[in-house]
This record gives sequence, C-alpha cells and structure tokens, in this order.
Amino acid sequence: MHRILIADDNTANRELLEAYLVNIECDLETAVDGEDTLTKVASFQPDLILLDVMMPKLSGFEVCKQLKEDPQTSNIMILMVTALSELGDIERGVQAGTDDFLSKPVNRIELIKRVENMLKLKGTTDELTRLRMYIQEMEER
Repeated sequence: MHRILIADDNTANRELLEAYLVNIECDLETAVDGEDTLTKVASFQPDLILLDVMMPKLSGFEVCKQLKEDPQTSNIMILMVTALSELGDIERGVQAGTDDFLSKPVNRIELIKRVENMLKLKGTTDELTRLRMYIQEMEER
C-alpha cells in the first residue's frame, strides 16, 4: 500500500487534503512544519509528499531540496501544493527538485488525478529499480 505524507502548517488545509484523498487506498500521515516533515519522512517513509511551500522552521523549498539531494530519499515523489503561482516561485520549486505543482485553492478532482498518476509513476519506478537490481545480481553470478 502506498504512503502519502501531507505537510502543511495549516490544520484546515491538512484536513481538506486528507478528506479529498479518503477514497485513495493508502496510508496517510501529516506533518505541521518543515522540520516535522523531515522527521516524518525518516519514520514513515512515504512514496509521495504533498508539500506546502510556506511553512515555519523550513520552507517547502528547503525540505524538497534536502530530500532530493539525499540518495535515501531522492526517489520520493513531491507534489508542491502552494498559493504561490509566480514564475519565479515555480522556477525555485523546480530547482529544489519538485516533481509537480498544484495551486491553492486545490481542486479535488485535479488533486486525485495527480496523486493517482504520481503513485503509478512511483510504482513503475520502484519496479524498474527492483528489476535492475535483480539483473545485476544475476550477471554477478
């Protein structure tokens, strides 16, 4: 089963995203700020993070950059959910390594389709990694 971490400092936003994802078969966890997000990533090991940009302690940009630079967490899919929509903000998110963006206010159908597609991509990527490791093991025998 897939794991999704919702990281947003606003309780109402977290609850709304949780409610929108209720019909997606997955384990959900929440984080309340940038530091909490990194802590939850280590313990929960999500497949996908819905990451708010403007959070206390560490911004979503900083969290994304740290996760994408670490080989242990670089394969986690990150969907930045943000009220920021300026071209510079989008460029900053891309430079940090985000996989996609979703603007607030969030449209439920758009969120569900993006999450489903990102989880499919994550599953395919994980399977490809497993197959590569299997082939490498077979070649070494």
